Amino acid sequence: MRDHADINAPIVEALYEEGLELADRVRAAFDLSGRIDAAAEDEDFARIALSCEALRCTTRMMHALAWLLNQRAYFNGEMSEFQLRRHGRLAKRQPDGDRQQLAALPVRIVTLVAETQRFYQRIERLDAAWRERFAMQPPAIERLRQRLEASIAAL
Repeated sequence: MRDHADINAPIVEALYEEGLELADRVRAAFDLSGRIDAAAEDEDFARIALSCEALRCTTRMMHALAWLLNQRAYFNGEMSEFQLRRHGRLAKRQPDGDRQQLAALPVRIVTLVAETQRFYQRIERLDAAWRERFAMQPPAIERLRQRLEASIAAL
């Protein structure tokens, strides 16, 4: 990984700082948003929507930060490349929120949700690019099958 151009320690550090700041904004927004405006048609529905999005956003950000912490540990020599490949996987993206629920939330919350989604997508692209270099082309089982077919054909 040290010679891989698409991810390096400065990129990881910058993303980590950005992620911490975004996670703090998410925490503050959902911490203070326990009160839904009385203008909402269905206050109970809005509270449920808020709780669902709070859970999605915080989970999304914690997964991204965990991935970045593993990358930082690797670049700081605290984790081997083997350990990183084995234990440093990014969690799969959670499903996006229901559009009807999102519509019940204040615009500032919806904007923050979208920001966390974009941040997570950036981390996903980095993770996919890094993992791609370990993918065997073609997969080992396919190469073995090809060799067996060639051996049988030679008989």
